[in-house]
Amino acid sequence: MTILAADIGNSHTVLGLVDDGTVTADWRVATDDRRTADEWAVLLRGLLDDRVAEIAGIAVCSTVPAVLHEWRDMVVRHFGDVPRVIVEPGVRTGIPVRTDNPREVGTDRILNALAAATDLGGPAIVVDFGGTATTFDVVDAQGQYVGGAIAPGLELSLEALGARGAQLRKVELLRPRSVVAKNTVEALQSGMVFGVASQVEGLVARMTAELGVEPSDVSVISTGYLAHLVADECGCFTHHLPHLTLRGLELAFHRNT
Repeated sequence: MTILAADIGNSHTVLGLVDDGTVTADWRVATDDRRTADEWAVLLRGLLDDRVAEIAGIAVCSTVPAVLHEWRDMVVRHFGDVPRVIVEPGVRTGIPVRTDNPREVGTDRILNALAAATDLGGPAIVVDFGGTATTFDVVDAQGQYVGGAIAPGLELSLEALGARGAQLRKVELLRPRSVVAKNTVEALQSGMVFGVASQVEGLVARMTAELGVEPSDVSVISTGYLAHLVADECGCFTHHLPHLTLRGLELAFHRNT
């Protein structure tokens, strides 16, 4: 059963066709809150081409309310005969959320935790490298979502430096030749890549200690479209699962239909 999964983030929207845990096709497009429901439909049909007929269900999560509004309209008007699940507060995910206010936790973060707990078990820590934010989400040994952390994303941090630094500029996000950079471009790249790697290792170590478990007992998962820049520089990751959120969307779809 092929599910069209859509993870709508602040910077990008990740789309994928998921069948029994396997992503058979995926795309990443810019999230534009000016795009209408009809424009989203045209974009989707252009990407899917003749695979539109394969879709047996649609699962969507979003951190952008304006875009989610258009998607609600789009799936009703253009895919009205296809079962759908919009993952939002109140929708069953099957993972207990042990935070002060479960309704304020981003649905993409809950889905990451759901996929990690289902496929790997707990305890687990998911690090999602997005452009706007890098999120850390923690699953305890009982498979419960117990919280996490949010840090500025790589792209956002780089844009802020370029905008506020009088002699700095935007540079391409790449791994520099060395940590000790010999020019301004590589100095910015070093601060981004190696700085974030150290941040990740530090936070993962602190979270593991707070869980009260041995580091060897924790699954530490990297995901998100910028993970490839940093994950190899960290010694803490045990798994790289680029489509973790899409897997979580598939699981949520089946639990609600």
